Amino acid sequence: MGEHIPVLFEETVSSLAVKDGGTYVDLTLGRAGHSSKILSLIPHGHLYCFDLDPQAIEEGRRRLEKVGGNFTLVHDRYETVADRLREYGVDKVDGILADLGVSSPQFDDSDRGFSYRFDARLDMRMDPSARLSAYDVVNSYPFEELLRVLTEYGEDRDSYKIAKAIVKKRQERPIETTFELVDVIKGVKSAKTLAQKGHPAKQTFQAIRIEVNGEEDSLEKMLLVAPTLLKPGGRLSIITFMSLDDRKVKKAFRALSEVQGYRDGPISLPGEIEKPAFSELYKKPVTASEEELRDNPRAASAKLRTLIANP
Repeated sequence: MGEHIPVLFEETVSSLAVKDGGTYVDLTLGRAGHSSKILSLIPHGHLYCFDLDPQAIEEGRRRLEKVGGNFTLVHDRYETVADRLREYGVDKVDGILADLGVSSPQFDDSDRGFSYRFDARLDMRMDPSARLSAYDVVNSYPFEELLRVLTEYGEDRDSYKIAKAIVKKRQERPIETTFELVDVIKGVKSAKTLAQKGHPAKQTFQAIRIEVNGEEDSLEKMLLVAPTLLKPGGRLSIITFMSLDDRKVKKAFRALSEVQGYRDGPISLPGEIEKPAFSELYKKPVTASEEELRDNPRAASAKLRTLIANP
């Protein structure tokens, strides 16, 4: 089996304008696809890699060791990046990367309970030592809270019916496996919906996974702290796969690159107008090429946005 190549690989590495001797951070190590490339470009620099999944940390370590030894692995949530870097005497960096997609190995490992394609105990924890699991969300959340999760994070038009069906089913006995949950979801979907392309449980599984791992809260906190870590000219590149995430990244980047309503500062206006602290590398997000989509259909929803700290 070949080594994992992440989506928008060349575009993402290029967006960071990696320079030897620099300090870089990969907030989502995964299987070290991006990190191994970045590390190869900075033999005199240093790379810090974060991930919640201990399996990813170990597999990433093995891959990175083939490239060099100038890296540090951090098993922690990425919103802790400022505090954790400070432990290593680092307060500013040249580039930060975050790939917000769930890695294919996590989906493809039937024992992790992430996927509706395999029958397994409901889990979905990126960090197996975490307290909250998908089983807990499905079987213990009150109806109102369950409905909030499915509506906000899944954006499924049938969220109300699905939440009601889950509560009704678990009153009989706990919903323990992924296939049991899939059956509940299918039970409230119309024949027309079930006949459409795409799995009927996709949005519900997405919503529960986000809740279990606190993904949206982590993203919001990271978007506040990561830009403050950039040196002048430093870059923050984020790849999103869900409209929910992309909206947050787009909003945060736009707010940071605007001054008094003028995108990237005005060309000529009377009076002193402060230059924005940041600008966006691309006016529109970068998406996968037709060639990449042929090789990897999962790249269809990927969007890359890059923020630059103005000198």
